[in-house]
Amino acid sequence: MTTDTEAAAVCGETPLPAPTMPPGHGWWRSAWTLPEVRWATAATVLFLAGLVVDLAGGPTWVYWSLLLACYAAGGWEPGWAGLQELRNKRLDVDLLMVAAAIGAASIGQVLDGGLLIVIFATSGALEAVATKRTEDSVRGLLDLAPDTATRIATADGAGALEETVRVADLAIGDVVLVRPGERIGADGSVLDGASEVDQATITGEPLPVDKASGDEVFAGTLNGTGALRIRIDRPAAESVVARIAGLVDEAARTKARTQLFIEKIEQRYSIGMVAATVALFVIPLLFGQPVTPTLLRAMTFMIVASPCAVVLATMPPLLAAIANAGRHGVLVKSAVAMEQLGATTQVAIDKTGTLTRGTPHLAEIRLLDDVAFTRDELLVLAASAEHPSEHPLAAAVVSAARTAGLPLAPVEEFTATAGLGVTATIDGRQVQIGAPATLLAGSAGRDQAARSAIAELQQAGATAVVVLVDGDLAAVLGIVDQLRPEATAAVQQLAQLTGKAPVLLTGDNASTAGQVAAAVGITSVRADLLPDGKVAEVRELQTAGERVTVVGDGINDAPALAAAHAGIAMGGAGSDLTLQTADAVVVRDDLTTIPAVIALSRRARRVVTANLIIAAGFITALVTWDLVGHLPLPLGVAGHEGSTVIVGLNGLRLLRNTAWHRATNQDGPRP
Repeated sequence: MTTDTEAAAVCGETPLPAPTMPPGHGWWRSAWTLPEVRWATAATVLFLAGLVVDLAGGPTWVYWSLLLACYAAGGWEPGWAGLQELRNKRLDVDLLMVAAAIGAASIGQVLDGGLLIVIFATSGALEAVATKRTEDSVRGLLDLAPDTATRIATADGAGALEETVRVADLAIGDVVLVRPGERIGADGSVLDGASEVDQATITGEPLPVDKASGDEVFAGTLNGTGALRIRIDRPAAESVVARIAGLVDEAARTKARTQLFIEKIEQRYSIGMVAATVALFVIPLLFGQPVTPTLLRAMTFMIVASPCAVVLATMPPLLAAIANAGRHGVLVKSAVAMEQLGATTQVAIDKTGTLTRGTPHLAEIRLLDDVAFTRDELLVLAASAEHPSEHPLAAAVVSAARTAGLPLAPVEEFTATAGLGVTATIDGRQVQIGAPATLLAGSAGRDQAARSAIAELQQAGATAVVVLVDGDLAAVLGIVDQLRPEATAAVQQLAQLTGKAPVLLTGDNASTAGQVAAAVGITSVRADLLPDGKVAEVRELQTAGERVTVVGDGINDAPALAAAHAGIAMGGAGSDLTLQTADAVVVRDDLTTIPAVIALSRRARRVVTANLIIAAGFITALVTWDLVGHLPLPLGVAGHEGSTVIVGLNGLRLLRNTAWHRATNQDGPRP
């Protein structure tokens, strides 16, 4: 597939800079292992050295030697690949580019040919680097699961012998011990123990999930404060995290075949142009025409029929839109991605970390009747008791107290029990905070009021936490995942833009998902989805004729982003795999930029259409003049370059800030 830089280079134009690659530690060292990068670097250095010698008036043989070495370094690999394609009866753009450079050198324009080689080699190197980074991210996903696990000999644990084994060697039915703070090695079921497990990487749930006997757990998820004995239900190669990697890899290979509209006709046009040029030169010679004027007419035809204006009709608008979006906080990775965004007819949005912030927030304190505490006094006791805990829910309570400016009291005794909660002594009072199922059973009084408060909070999509003071029920805390303030406006804009409300895809439970959806104006909710379930939902929408753009942030969203026509990642909390898989990244974490960039893409597509009409008109007029009359070569060059300049300038209008502002104020769906 022709890259953005290659497309501009066909016409000898200087391409606009490619989007900056996402930051990564040591990415250049990793890139240097690729032969494409090394050859492109060598070609660039040789070209610059030759240019310096030429400008300094150095010996001609040194100048030519350096530039011919540049040709060899940057052109041998794509040239060989092009010859291989020619054997398969396919005229590859690689071979045409190298042939054009050699042709330039044959008529003395060795510097122009060298520049073409450098641009071409550099674009190929950037494409190779991008591919390698995606592959590295997929491998990094597999590293979420540990390499080893602690296998125990008996299921009941009595006198069990422990041995450390490779996760890959675990078989179905094996029993493993997962200690506090360890990652789970394989998918399985809990046999014994209680703990909370952070499985956001798989399901996207913002809060750790309590696990006890009989519950399912997934490879790569992080165990909390309790020890678990787990029976292996699936081998490592078939775990959910392995399936995520497989889905991303498969979808990425499929999407890699996606091309710009103009590239889809590039092959046929190139063959037709070459054939017509040869015919214009050979056929007149067969009828006895002189060589010089025949060659001149053929050269004129080749120039005016060259698709430079057509190529630049597409590239400047899309690249200008990319640059404009980048200034406003959205990194679109390629012209193909920008074109795909504009075709969106349905948006599917993840919940946690996308519509919400992905961090727990204390939303409500329900004091029970006849409690001798004010709201602030109860919050001080609860926050003080939770302060030594590392649980995310504890952090939400402590954060609420600090936001309110309440000082924490010293803790005299503190105990944390896996799956139950915490117990602390504060100012002589015993404070217990934990799950309703366990604390209600041993509490005294106010039981019915507490159960009613818990039911109301859970129905509203909150996680309920019970607070006991000296054994008496005192309050119920409601903790929620905070909704992004711009979420409702973004959903409304997307609905207005596409003509239908977005679909919510989430691994969270249906009750919580429904509450969030109702709050932002979404009516179609698909909940309790594992990563392959999200892919299935995207495929279903695509089968119904929709061109789907998926918006997400977590590892569990990566397969859906890869499978969609276009994927957009939230950059602030996005995982490395998600950022690499996505076609666009919202760098500033502002949801309202998503409808804006889709609207900007649609405008760019309209400019492309207008440019193609202009370019086709010029080419048709000039070719007709050359075939039926006598088109002077200088006039043909002027007409060709003039059309190129016109469509280029027309596309660059999308660089202006007014183009973005018009996109943010779009007023309805456009086909």
